[in-house]
Amino acid sequence: MKFAVNVSTIFTEVPFLARFAKAKQHGFSLVECQFPYAAAPEAMADELGEHGLSLVLINLPAGDWEKGERGLAIFPDRHDEFRRALEDGVRYALKLGVPHLHCMAGIVPKEMPRERAKETYMHRIDEAAAALAVHGLTLMLEPINPFDMPGYFLTDIAEAAAIIRDLGRPNIKLQYDIYHMARLGFDVAATFAAYEPLIAHVQFADAPGRHEPGTGALPYGDIFSFLQERGYSGAVGLEYIPARESSESFAWYEAYRMRGGAGR
Repeated sequence: MKFAVNVSTIFTEVPFLARFAKAKQHGFSLVECQFPYAAAPEAMADELGEHGLSLVLINLPAGDWEKGERGLAIFPDRHDEFRRALEDGVRYALKLGVPHLHCMAGIVPKEMPRERAKETYMHRIDEAAAALAVHGLTLMLEPINPFDMPGYFLTDIAEAAAIIRDLGRPNIKLQYDIYHMARLGFDVAATFAAYEPLIAHVQFADAPGRHEPGTGALPYGDIFSFLQERGYSGAVGLEYIPARESSESFAWYEAYRMRGGAGR
């Protein structure tokens, strides 16, 4: 299995650009991050090259995060801003060799009919997928649980899959976050199997708590074995928030390796 450490949630004890060296020191060759845009892409490319790392996933800009925004794709009156976000995401992806870009949907305002939000979202996803396809890039959709992100538009994996099928673009895929699926009450293995053909990236954290495996109730030894038995060949992102010092949060991996798991 190909584990990718998320440098937005792990190694936060050090500045952002210093986290790539930390990832390498702990034996990772793959990394992912949420929003790289505060760092110059040239500086990130230097860090990735120096440490022999591949960046496998980033998010498109999602609006003003500090003000509670969680995506732009559902807003009819923010098309220009969405297009600029799309351009920035593609620019970073091409500079950094990133194959997958996640487009966050947004928080639905109380005054906005959900049908209107969905109509706009479908148009924006179609537009983004077309722009990414020119460069051979994949657009990712991720259902996020409403307990951690109240009001978020895309919470239903069945709806996400239906949108992908309705749009019919081969470069739109599912980002399957085990933590969110567990928080939504789904059987992780059964749900993965049901949507497996559409899944191109997996992320995980234990639940409850969103910390490293072993801090919650999910049987990650069994889950990792299941993914390996299914022949899943994509990256598996460590998008957890360490409950302790980041460097001390990898005991789950040593246990996995002792059970015969592959390297990272």
